[in-house]
Amino acid sequence: MSTDRKLQYSLAINEAFHQMMSSDESVFLIGQGVKSPWYVGNTAQGLLEQFGPERVIDTPVSENAMTGAAVGAAIAGMKSIIVHPRADFMLYAIDPIINEAANWHYMNGGKASVPVVIWGIINRGGEQGAQHSQAIQAMFAHIPGLKVVMPSTPYDAKGLMIAAIRDPNPVVFIDDRWLHNLEDVVPEEVYGVEVGKGVVRREGKDITVVATSFMAHESMKAVQELEKEGIDVEFIDPRTVKPIDQDLILKSAMKTGRLLVVDGGWKTCGLAAEISAMVSESVFEYLKAPIKRVTLPDCPAPASAELEKEFYKYSGDIVKAVKQIMK
Repeated sequence: MSTDRKLQYSLAINEAFHQMMSSDESVFLIGQGVKSPWYVGNTAQGLLEQFGPERVIDTPVSENAMTGAAVGAAIAGMKSIIVHPRADFMLYAIDPIINEAANWHYMNGGKASVPVVIWGIINRGGEQGAQHSQAIQAMFAHIPGLKVVMPSTPYDAKGLMIAAIRDPNPVVFIDDRWLHNLEDVVPEEVYGVEVGKGVVRREGKDITVVATSFMAHESMKAVQELEKEGIDVEFIDPRTVKPIDQDLILKSAMKTGRLLVVDGGWKTCGLAAEISAMVSESVFEYLKAPIKRVTLPDCPAPASAELEKEFYKYSGDIVKAVKQIMK
């Protein structure tokens, strides 16, 4: 019998690891700082003590090598979880991720699989500057052969991590450190959240807001503020950005006739641009106003707390954009 209780986002991921590694000896975690709370927070808490250094492998600082090892192990029959505690440095591992993992199933006529979870943590803010703050989910969503998930709640973090580990092919799990202390009701049982299925967090009739990851959290704050002003927002959290739940988003856009897309990445060629284009191509005749986007500006992240206040987007920016569309 399942027992529901409040659990932090980072501990929900930790529970997914414990449950999957306990039930399947082929599952292992590899990456920088997997035994260090400074790197991965509580997500790997207790794993080394329970499963040992052969299944919880703390690597040197060599993103390409450790990712190549994880991909190779997956091809050989293991189920790898490779963590990049700063998503920016996944870029060093582009070759094994894109040239190998993403293409292997296709190149082998569907007869070979690569069950690897490529887990990248976004470290926005905190005066970390341009090289330690980048949200690069759109880059991976562009690649055939990769699935990309972006949970926004502890419930979805656990469920999507379990689904990603079970998937026979590569899943890029984009995490955001700003979510790690959020709490939510999370069942104790093992469960998966289906990859490719979004959720309507709130039903409404005036405008559709679509947002992922930390920006979904900020969007819910905006929705509550707009409700006080009589604006009835329908809020959708895609949870997966590749493949995205197109039917869910199109149905909502047809219903409300207005759309705001919120993304924690850059504006040009980003996730918000893709969703906007998808809606425009499919249900343009239902729109009552132009689609708007709330994204990061097309410039690197500043290394100044004052400039960060302007660079990053929050609920107030979403409220402002919704009101502009409603006018």
